[in-house]
Amino acid sequence: MASTAAQAPPQALGADDLGPVRLPVDKETHQFDDWTIGYTKSHILKSICVNGETCVAGDPGCCELCVYNFALVLPHLPDMVFHRNVLRIAHSSGAQLEFNPLDALKLVRNEKLDLKVACSDEWRESRPEASQTADKVKPFDWTFSTEYSGTVNERFRVEPTDQRIDVFKLMRKEEILFYHNLTLFEDELHDHGISLLSVKVRVMPSGFYVLLRFFLRVDNVLLRSNDTRFHYEKGNDYILKEFTHREAKVEQLKHIPPALFTNPDHIVDKLPVVRKVNEKLTIVQPE
Repeated sequence: MASTAAQAPPQALGADDLGPVRLPVDKETHQFDDWTIGYTKSHILKSICVNGETCVAGDPGCCELCVYNFALVLPHLPDMVFHRNVLRIAHSSGAQLEFNPLDALKLVRNEKLDLKVACSDEWRESRPEASQTADKVKPFDWTFSTEYSGTVNERFRVEPTDQRIDVFKLMRKEEILFYHNLTLFEDELHDHGISLLSVKVRVMPSGFYVLLRFFLRVDNVLLRSNDTRFHYEKGNDYILKEFTHREAKVEQLKHIPPALFTNPDHIVDKLPVVRKVNEKLTIVQPE
């Protein structure tokens, strides 16, 4: 059950000295029985094409920014996209569960404002100075809300289940064999809140636990969270998955101290549950 860390590769400069084309990447893996749990971690995605806007979709030399722009149809990206931050959990059978920012951003709605983002008017009314940034509120989900719940391959069979994650087992004190917290993307909504996607993994002698959390706070208007939890218990051939969507307007939370609004760990459990989905990810053994 040892963890291994690899040294980052040397940097290579892009055209016009715009900086490294491939920035250093930290890596670490942990072996837990038949599972390999590992992450890569690096700097944020550059905001300028290092090839002078000459990138071609699908070309091996395409810069990382243009790879995102070609893959997504969003008017713009979050302030900070940690494009090399990836958590990967792989079983010896070939089953794989992954968390990455590109797949998460593919689920951001790119269409005219609907109920999910209709608070933009309230947001501007509650912030008179926000009129200066009104031109930036484009007809897409400018909050970058995503219901991304991880990426699985064909070696997992995903189906609804009546089984539930045993939170009491997770509350038991156990040795932490491996732990990491990765930010996938973050945006400060023009200084009027925060949109944040992160993923945490914890490995114990009894199994492992993952929390993927999207948290949104639009100051004086709205709080929203999309939590996806995964729990594997040693000896099982499946992982339990629980997706929970919570949301409330600030006016519904007058009984809660506003100081808690800035800390997802303190406020999320106080938001009303809108929707919950429980699934079972069963490993499909090779024939």
